[in-house]
Amino acid sequence: MLETALSSRHPSLPQTDVLDLGIEGMTCASCVGRVEKAIRRLPGVADVAVNLGTERARITGADIDVSILIAAIEKAGYDAHAIPEGGEADAEAAKRQEIQRDLMHVGIAAALTAPLLVAMIFHVAGIRMALPGWAELALATPVQFWLGARFYRAGWTAVRAHTGNMDLLVALGTSAAYLLSLYTLLKSWSYGGTPTLYFDSSAIVITLILFGKWLEARAKRQTGAALRALSALRPERARLRATDGSEREVPIDRVAVGNLVVVWPGERIPVDGLIREGESSADESMLTGESLPVTKSVGHKVTGGAINGDGLLLIETTAVGAESMLARIVRLVENAQAAKAPIQKQVDRVAAVFVPVVLVIAWIAFVGWWLVTGDIEQAILSAVAVLVIACPCSLGLATPTAVMAGTGVAARYGILIRDAETLEEAHGIDTVAFDKTGTLTEGNPSIVAIEPAEGIDCPELLRLAAAVQHGSEHPLAKAVRIRAEAEGVRAPAATAVKALPGRGITAMVESRNLVLGSGRLLSEHGIDADVLTGRADALQREGRTVSWLLDVGGAPARPRPDRLRRRAETDGA
Repeated sequence: MLETALSSRHPSLPQTDVLDLGIEGMTCASCVGRVEKAIRRLPGVADVAVNLGTERARITGADIDVSILIAAIEKAGYDAHAIPEGGEADAEAAKRQEIQRDLMHVGIAAALTAPLLVAMIFHVAGIRMALPGWAELALATPVQFWLGARFYRAGWTAVRAHTGNMDLLVALGTSAAYLLSLYTLLKSWSYGGTPTLYFDSSAIVITLILFGKWLEARAKRQTGAALRALSALRPERARLRATDGSEREVPIDRVAVGNLVVVWPGERIPVDGLIREGESSADESMLTGESLPVTKSVGHKVTGGAINGDGLLLIETTAVGAESMLARIVRLVENAQAAKAPIQKQVDRVAAVFVPVVLVIAWIAFVGWWLVTGDIEQAILSAVAVLVIACPCSLGLATPTAVMAGTGVAARYGILIRDAETLEEAHGIDTVAFDKTGTLTEGNPSIVAIEPAEGIDCPELLRLAAAVQHGSEHPLAKAVRIRAEAEGVRAPAATAVKALPGRGITAMVESRNLVLGSGRLLSEHGIDADVLTGRADALQREGRTVSWLLDVGGAPARPRPDRLRRRAETDGA
């Protein structure tokens, strides 16, 4: 995926650009260092950041041929591929299948290892209960060479690249324990005696590491859930209006800047644009945190992914695809997840030399025990212990997984973190400034005041308001119904219910023509609110949302004041 599109004729980066590649086969922090080293050697590369958690490489440079990049990564022993636009769904499906396969392998490994583990526990407890040698061999062999084959493949790749990785340590350690056990078992069959076997050790280590691999893959997928949820907000299709006035549905990818898009009530807005016709409200909580719908009319901007309210809108498209607000938000979070925190860069430098150092220490342990005790069996076991215990998987995964989890959870709650360094420094924040109250609300309005006009009581006002809004899904309507139910008020049936886009709703209740909505309705119906206006202004200064219920009767030019009622809601911060 390129942030500036590549020409189909010239697959190279013009000027200075950013290229994302998917990397497969990385298992630890030392793998990250090798991939970065292979890419950094190429001419034209200005910077490279490889993230183990996202399994991606981000390359910044000029005039870099993508095929040369992929060839260099494959030469280092890893698979690489360009990330196509819109290919996230396929990648997600493949990752889901991989996680399911890993879970199946963990289950099989656990079933084969369980008898070996039980025998080991009984032995530690002083109870003599050992499986026959042939049984241990039969149980451990599929775990070692079938379920553990991934470690041999990855370890061999590292050897071919003249380096080492975590999988090489696992393969060497478990193979040593397995082969030593096989040797002593065959020796006992030939010369008699009771062999000391370590099949249980090799099988348990592989099973536990497979379980860790599954947990790791599951954590990676869960941390990307917020991004997938954001991306899912964009509709797959849009309704275009042609110059002759006809309408047709097309895939969202076929919508271009300047096209006119029709959005029906209740639909998600598919594009960023300007309203050319219509009046409605839009739920933009996924972008702004504002819990209540925002009134929209001709000339107002709308954002793709927001939910249209109760009006029909004609929108002129101003941004689509990668340039839309939603796509930029997703890209911002992706950039934060792909970036390395300063502490991660230090970890990578340590991991680059970690594996060779571990191999040297394991060799020293083997030679030392052999020379001092003369017991080659104990020497091998000591070297195996060093190799297995020193696996640096947590070293390379802890920081990137924490960054992914932190940015992912923050995005789910509407907090966008620009980069990993910012996240690392966030612990020092002692003051937070909010620009509007909408970001601090629970999104569940409740009625805090009911102010009836002279001649009507509060229960009657609540009964009529609940009747008008009986079928509405607006958050304020729900607040009215909840209050009515709590007070045992039964709303009568309403007829001729009609939405007033951006203003409110009208309905006939018990032969009364009622209108409920914003203060604009007062001037539209020529009503003087008298003393209630002052009370409404005081509530609004407190941050309350005020709605008016009007009895307009036969729609006279200026109804009497006793036809006026009002109520107030708040978000209940």
